[in-house]
Amino acid sequence: MFKNVFAAVCLLLTIGFSGVMADEVNGRFKVLLITGGCCHDYPFQTYSLQKAAKDRNVNIDWTIIDQGGNGTDAQIELYKDPNWAKGYDVVIHNECFAKTTNEEYIRGIAKAHKDGANAVVIHCAMHTYRDAKIDDWREMLGVTSRRHDHKSNYLVKNVKADHPVMKDFPKEWTTPSDELYIIEKAWPNMEVLATSVSEKTGDLHPVIWTNTYGKARVFGTTYGHANETFEDKVFLDAVINGLKWAAGK
Repeated sequence: MFKNVFAAVCLLLTIGFSGVMADEVNGRFKVLLITGGCCHDYPFQTYSLQKAAKDRNVNIDWTIIDQGGNGTDAQIELYKDPNWAKGYDVVIHNECFAKTTNEEYIRGIAKAHKDGANAVVIHCAMHTYRDAKIDDWREMLGVTSRRHDHKSNYLVKNVKADHPVMKDFPKEWTTPSDELYIIEKAWPNMEVLATSVSEKTGDLHPVIWTNTYGKARVFGTTYGHANETFEDKVFLDAVINGLKWAAGK
């Protein structure tokens, strides 16, 4: 019931935002948000992203795709169209399908990005296709991760204050209760923007970054598990700035 109510609210917000933006041609761009799968409150997160963009006067035409149910294994209908990413300035991946392993399916998704579909990747997008043996998706993300530490209030250090994504980010920020993803590998074209330290091992891990994958610009963050994170101004500033950077705006 809760999910259906938020889905309806998101739809109304999308229509409302589009109506406003019809009169604001300059600076307007198109975003495809793909969401669904395991473990998170995706309707609320979708609503929060839309509201954050509107509050920051970022004019977006939203297309929301919520497919695949709430499990960990799905091959969603959207990706069956080889032109699924065509016409969008940015694709946001906020989905969670760890056990999907079909290599042809995964390569097709990654290829759209390599050919130029810019991306924002949030939290469980990093564990999507985690069980797959191929690395196409991970190279697109810019990081390889297969597990996370416990939930805690993690200290985040801004290590690239001069980057446009980080212009509104403080020198240090403490997350709401969230998960630290363990980064096994940072891919060669990835640039670290912020880091956190594991409370278990003391190891340093990237938590905000940018990546270049073929013709695509990719912004990523491993935080975003809890609704409280999606209500936090610092987090939302970074994501919206990352979205604008990925779009080349």
